Amino acid sequence: MSTDDTHILVVDDDERLRRLLKKFLSERGFSVSVAEDARDARNKLGMIEFDLIVLDLMMPGESGLDFAKDFKQSNATPILMLTAMAEGEDRITGLECGAEDYLTKPFEPRELVLRINNILKRVVRETSVQEIEQVRLGDLVFDIKRHILSRNGEQIHLTASEASLLVTLSENAGEILSREEMAELSGIDGNDRTIDVQVTRLRRKIENDPKLPRFLQTVRGQGYVLRPGH
Repeated sequence: MSTDDTHILVVDDDERLRRLLKKFLSERGFSVSVAEDARDARNKLGMIEFDLIVLDLMMPGESGLDFAKDFKQSNATPILMLTAMAEGEDRITGLECGAEDYLTKPFEPRELVLRINNILKRVVRETSVQEIEQVRLGDLVFDIKRHILSRNGEQIHLTASEASLLVTLSENAGEILSREEMAELSGIDGNDRTIDVQVTRLRRKIENDPKLPRFLQTVRGQGYVLRPGH
């Protein structure tokens, strides 16, 4: 799903923030509508099908939490919740109400875009890519669900981090992922160097010549991409 195909609904009672978010997200290629409260959001949701909702937690009248809890009972549209409250319990409550992710105010706009893209990628995987059970890398086969890499039926050992990284790359095969996205999606803690080290180790197991990778390729200035094939 490209940003040009993505319609986002921003729900926040702060007019200035609504305006800023609409401008920023629109400049990044998203289609953006705004709502000032839960009632306004319901009206717009009744007229337009959105791909994602950016929802403020604290609003006059019906709170974001109450709205999310009610909305999620009958809708699968993902929600990214915004709040000024940073307490862990508030975050857990938001996630329990159905939000896919949680961002504390104030936040960096670039982080908002990163989180939105990560949510959208997860949605795509859950609705379509999850049907792909395995990828072939030359004479290797990787079972995505079981996290098993094998050659001619013989299993090749993967560490937990290597397996998680290969799952992320396989589920996004053909798509360039930044190091930040790879860390986020695979759950690997660390910095860019950590991802580079894991990629190097993984290449030793899936490439005939790790120095000239055929499957797990580097895209200069952007990140990595997995290109399965025989």
